[in-house]
Amino acid sequence: MPNFVFNNYIHMSTVHHHHHHPAKGRAFAIGIGLNLAFVGVEVFYGLIANSSALLADAGHNASDVLGLFFAWVAFWLANLKPRGKYTYGWQRSTILSSILNAILLFVAVYFIAKDAILKLEEPQPVAGTSVMIVAGIGVVINTVTALLFMKGQKDDLNIKGAFLHMMADAAVSLGVVLAGLLIMVTGYQWIDPAVSFVIIAVVLWGTWRLFVDSLNLALDAAPKNINVGDVRNALNNFPGVEDAHDLHIWALSTNQTAISVHLVVPHDGGDPFLAEIQKMLKREFNISHATIQVEKNRNNQIECSHP
Repeated sequence: MPNFVFNNYIHMSTVHHHHHHPAKGRAFAIGIGLNLAFVGVEVFYGLIANSSALLADAGHNASDVLGLFFAWVAFWLANLKPRGKYTYGWQRSTILSSILNAILLFVAVYFIAKDAILKLEEPQPVAGTSVMIVAGIGVVINTVTALLFMKGQKDDLNIKGAFLHMMADAAVSLGVVLAGLLIMVTGYQWIDPAVSFVIIAVVLWGTWRLFVDSLNLALDAAPKNINVGDVRNALNNFPGVEDAHDLHIWALSTNQTAISVHLVVPHDGGDPFLAEIQKMLKREFNISHATIQVEKNRNNQIECSHP
């Protein structure tokens, strides 16, 4: 019989209870309903007032409604229990929804820019008062929607994205209000399409970051809030660990991170030792799903340590 033993993987993971959260579900439903109704109002008055800025904001809000919907669906899927070949469940749907949301925003930017360029080349009269009133309503609706996600954004990146998006929308709508005021005061019609380009810049800045971060997570890059070097140092400096290697960190979803690592320890590395490492990873890096292979260095040969 060969004088080696097969590596024995020891898996330590925080128990996750997959429950639907009615409060968060209601937040998504209310947010989607309010913003969908407001998009209709913006499009109607944007056409009547001939306002490129209002139509631009409507396009931005429409993409956000879709983004909220996809985030809601992803949130629901992420809470389904693992079954069949989906051994991790559907948690990664939150990452896919972020990518889809970014793509939708890029499409919206194209149509916003196209309309603004046409009106910049041929300025047309804009009803400044209507623009101010409708955009003012948008400030209120977007702020209310953002407040619905304020509590949940502390522990869920997907919900945090919805919160930040709505706050950005409130700021953009405030910019449209100012555009309407400036048009009334100065009479300069070019201000309307100019504000559209400011909105485009804001949307592109946030969307590009969302797109890159989502792609990185989809490619199993370590989440940007985790420094791989710091994790490696923490493991190497942990009492009883001689070496940490084959370290991998990736996102299970937008709010759960996993790690797998080989640890060389001079002792047997029983359950209490592994539990302490798990607590450290959760406490210092918010890594809740750990798979650890314990190895023992004997005569320069790495052997599995039996628990």
